[in-house]
Amino acid sequence: MTTLLEAADTLYGLPLPEFTPARDALAKELRATDRPLADLVKALKKPSTSAWVVNLLVRRDPDQVDQVLVVGAALREAQASLDASELRALTRQRRQLTSAITQQARALAVEHGQKVTGSVADQVEATLTAAMVDEAAGAAVRTGLLVNAMTSTGIEAVDAAAYVAVPDAAGFAPSQIEAPASHPPELHIVPDPDEQAKRLDSARQQLAEAEREADAANEALTAAADEVAELEARSLQMQAEIDELRRRLAEHEEEQDQIDDQLGDAQQVVESARDDVREADLARQRAAAKVERLER
Repeated sequence: MTTLLEAADTLYGLPLPEFTPARDALAKELRATDRPLADLVKALKKPSTSAWVVNLLVRRDPDQVDQVLVVGAALREAQASLDASELRALTRQRRQLTSAITQQARALAVEHGQKVTGSVADQVEATLTAAMVDEAAGAAVRTGLLVNAMTSTGIEAVDAAAYVAVPDAAGFAPSQIEAPASHPPELHIVPDPDEQAKRLDSARQQLAEAEREADAANEALTAAADEVAELEARSLQMQAEIDELRRRLAEHEEEQDQIDDQLGDAQQVVESARDDVREADLARQRAAAKVERLER
């Protein structure tokens, strides 16, 4: 190991329970030859379960992660161009994709001996969503060195460096890891045929019921996702209209200031003219009085 990035790449690719002992052992080994690097390795944070699952996905199936980032780039472009129809389609695709890949990530974690709870899966999906809506978050996910799950609405930029073990790892491609070796199947006793038939019939009934429930849930999800996508598009359009009104208001306020300045100047001219009129009236009165005296 010659760099912190190389050390982190190895450590964050290990099974989660092995991280801390491997990190401490590596730091101890480096202490004799490179004390500063040893201190940096020792300071590497153990990833949260959700971050570890995302790192595993990046290392086991980088093509899926790249697909997430491609859809995210298209989604951001649609938002920038206010293309409502494309935005709805991409938003729906985003949800379907992140949900599917989250399930795949859970399966990979189980393969590597790590149980994934529902709350952890939610954090994994939130991180994948952040990678879609925020370019910096996507780059952070792609390093395979996350220490915590991320969230983003796409409105405020994510401080991606705060979520990566090595902040300057942008553009780093982590080492891939292979699927764990499968164990030989265990011998088992063949069940009684009648009992097996009963179990199969019961399982088929449960499957049919589960499929009906899944279809109903998918229909409800699709309807809700369509409504959300439409509202998001309307929100973006409304924001654009608000921005235009604010621009026009600023123009009118500037024009009002100019009119107020001109009005002040005109009022001064009127006052000056009134003074001239008063002086002219006095002069006329004096001249008339003089004429009257001379005529007597």
